Amino acid sequence: MKKLIVLAIGLFVAGAANAQSPIRLGVKGGLNLPNIIKGDGNNDFKTKVNPGFNAGITLDINLIKGLAFTPELLYSTKGYKAETPFGEFTQTTHFIDIPILASINVGGSGLNLVVGPQVSFLTSTKNKFENGFGAAEETIIEDKSDRFKKSLVGGVIGFRYDVTDKIDLHGRYALDFQKNNENGSKETPEYKNQVFSVGLGLKF
Repeated sequence: MKKLIVLAIGLFVAGAANAQSPIRLGVKGGLNLPNIIKGDGNNDFKTKVNPGFNAGITLDINLIKGLAFTPELLYSTKGYKAETPFGEFTQTTHFIDIPILASINVGGSGLNLVVGPQVSFLTSTKNKFENGFGAAEETIIEDKSDRFKKSLVGGVIGFRYDVTDKIDLHGRYALDFQKNNENGSKETPEYKNQVFSVGLGLKF
């Protein structure tokens, strides 16, 4: 999986180096509000949002007026919380996300629609169980486990509002098109990640 991440970073950099249009490098960060969409299997439990964050680098590559290619490389936390008869279970998953987006300007204003596919690489999973008697934690390093899929394809849709030519605000919804595994159970439920996010971007 490390090789896949290195390859993805290489493609990200190569795309910037070979582009003929003006390029702007940026950084971004924000709040993630992730939950899951449960699939088939033994999934008779309710879930709620497990707040997290995202942070990384961005490129703005202008193609034509009003249209830009905007790939990103992000570190992102996802997951969910579940109430059980015995206490609260929290799963936090850590991903490298690579959204490959198009930014479409709306009517010459500061508002832009962003949409495109996303590839996500799972790096680790942290499970935590808490009740009135204490807490227990488990961390799974995905290079050493076949418990979940290590790479997932999804999609992103949202907006970016350019406050100035260097500062933007953005909001998004991201959904995995693939399930985290193919054999769901209460211990390793079959689901798709979904994430609402808001944040701030800075361009150089």
